[in-house]
Amino acid sequence: MKTFNHSVMGIVICTLLLIGSMLIGDGRTLMFNLEGLVVVIAGTLGAVFISYPFQVLRVATRVAINSYKTKVPSAKEIVDSLLHLSLLSKIDGLLALEQGEDRASVLFLKRALSMLVDGFSVDELRDALYTEIHFFQQRRSLQERVFRHMAILAPAFGVAGGVIGLVGMLAGIGDTGVILRTIPVALTSTLYGILVAYFICIPIAENIHARTQEELLIHKLIAEGVTLIGQEYNTMRLQTRLQSFITPHERDIQNMSIKEIRDKYEELKNSRLEK
Repeated sequence: MKTFNHSVMGIVICTLLLIGSMLIGDGRTLMFNLEGLVVVIAGTLGAVFISYPFQVLRVATRVAINSYKTKVPSAKEIVDSLLHLSLLSKIDGLLALEQGEDRASVLFLKRALSMLVDGFSVDELRDALYTEIHFFQQRRSLQERVFRHMAILAPAFGVAGGVIGLVGMLAGIGDTGVILRTIPVALTSTLYGILVAYFICIPIAENIHARTQEELLIHKLIAEGVTLIGQEYNTMRLQTRLQSFITPHERDIQNMSIKEIRDKYEELKNSRLEK
């Protein structure tokens, strides 16, 4: 939730600064023109609806909102969970992972554990998980492309609005009132197109891209960890393998000694015996 608050704060501050910069100067009243804005927004949205099915646009909008609203678990948190699950499987067997599945906070981890408990072989498990990762990346690429396509369209319709304004000016040659009404349409339409593209659409597309890369790392980490758990990998070796997914600074914090792993194993074992 902190990520969302920081993003909203940045958006609000930058928007206020942008509007404030427009209000500075004698021509501030000419910076706001409803006709030019309608041309850009209507044209961009109309072209997007022609380009993509409504379902794709609905999902892309939801992904864009969630990319600001929700937080992805860190790689360190996932490594912690996988090491705990590894110890759990060594004490009570793979069926004990059903309990871990109920507590898992990541849907992909739940699915991976469910397949492991259901008896998928290591090869089948790896193939299923990486197939899901591949199509997840394909879907996100399409959703990102929607906003990049909008960023291409908006400046073009800004130019179209400018042409509309110029045509109005030509029609009003000799009439100063008509010229004064159409000049703002000609100039501000181009400005609105640039702002929609580079202040809204491209930042959203970049945020979806960054979020996708972050989630892909987590998914690959889960796929690797759950597959190794299915192979009954030694917990110390598992930790070493999973550390390649996190930064060197986090590895220093994350790294558990053999004694710590043994103590944690004994703690889990004793808690099972007490039950």
